[in-house]
Amino acid sequence: MKYVIAGAGPAGVIAAETLRKADPKGTIVLIGDEPEAPYSRMAIPYVLSGGIGEDGTRLRKTPGHFKNLSIHVLRDRVAKVLPKKRQVILAGGAKTPFDRLLIATGSRPVKPPVPGLNLTGVHHCWTLADARNIAELAQPGADVVLMGAGFIGCIILESLLARGVNLTVIEMEDRMVPRMMNETAGNMLKSWCQKKGVAVKTKTRVTGVKKSNAGGLTVHLNKGRPVNAALIVVATGVKSNTGFLKGGSVRMQDGGVAVDDHLQSSIDGIYAAGDVACGPDFSGGWAVHAIQPTAAEHGRIAAINMAGGDARYQGSLIMNVLDTAGLISASFGNWPGVNGGDIAETVDKGHFRYTRLAFEDDRLIGALTLGLTEHVGVIRGLIQSRISLGPWKKKLIANPSSVMEAYVALSPAAA
Repeated sequence: MKYVIAGAGPAGVIAAETLRKADPKGTIVLIGDEPEAPYSRMAIPYVLSGGIGEDGTRLRKTPGHFKNLSIHVLRDRVAKVLPKKRQVILAGGAKTPFDRLLIATGSRPVKPPVPGLNLTGVHHCWTLADARNIAELAQPGADVVLMGAGFIGCIILESLLARGVNLTVIEMEDRMVPRMMNETAGNMLKSWCQKKGVAVKTKTRVTGVKKSNAGGLTVHLNKGRPVNAALIVVATGVKSNTGFLKGGSVRMQDGGVAVDDHLQSSIDGIYAAGDVACGPDFSGGWAVHAIQPTAAEHGRIAAINMAGGDARYQGSLIMNVLDTAGLISASFGNWPGVNGGDIAETVDKGHFRYTRLAFEDDRLIGALTLGLTEHVGVIRGLIQSRISLGPWKKKLIANPSSVMEAYVALSPAAA
């Protein structure tokens, strides 16, 4: 049996290792298109902040790890998939046959159609090469503009602050982290960042970038005065890497590869995992969840099934945890709530603490917290267990901070 894995991120690496355990004699080819050993993109901001070295981003640090497992790592890129011929065509021109294929090509950063973003000094923060370029320019005291205050943008924000730059954040939505936070939490986070010396401009768009007379860059906005910068970091979202499937027979959904609860695509023997897969959602729908824990679990489940096993994916719980300049925020599940569902909130703007709980019938289905470092795992457990809260629902509505007491009272050990 020959297994080909397109993508050498967390999903691909875990899939390759799982396949080796399940099929000791099968041929495994792991294809990655970067001139680096497989690494975690989510670790790149910590390289920028100085928390870890580049070696700390490596998914597997033991020398010869893949060779020892007889996993052939190929540095190339899949340009096309030929399902009927059971082949992939690589960017270098070679054709590689497969019996089972895993599409784990991840996502890529989105560059908005803004004039001047091709100038020297404008970078994404997506690869180790990007990190090296940013580190060279993000010197203490340098003027830096960060485009985008979403989840990835706020992770980068933390790293840039650690480097001692003068930071301006431009976000076109009305609040920071708009997909993770409501207006209350997003504006509290904005106030927190401003207290830390960050200039945050929400409801503002970059309209163009030009070279300045001083040799740097000038960022023009749709309102307000232009901003000078030695470095612009673009963090305006990501897109699934599915271009090589365009016009093919693999069914797509919501920008990703449509997969079933075994993570198999519409083509028998072709699977998808990670940021590129539109798979089962914990809430019962289907979605692309571009987070590393989902990618890792996708890779494991897909590999078991590729090797002939029967593993069902139960669905991804939307989960984001951020540390933004020292303020911890988290969102779980369907935190906005559902029509007719109850909502419980507690707000302490002075101390930057906020909790929002969303209910459907007598179950907790989502939560949003700011400044809460304890009991985050407990909130997740209450949501994932789908447990009936009974009288504890009224208690949580009256006092959302009593989640630990509810968890203890409702756990099987307490029954």
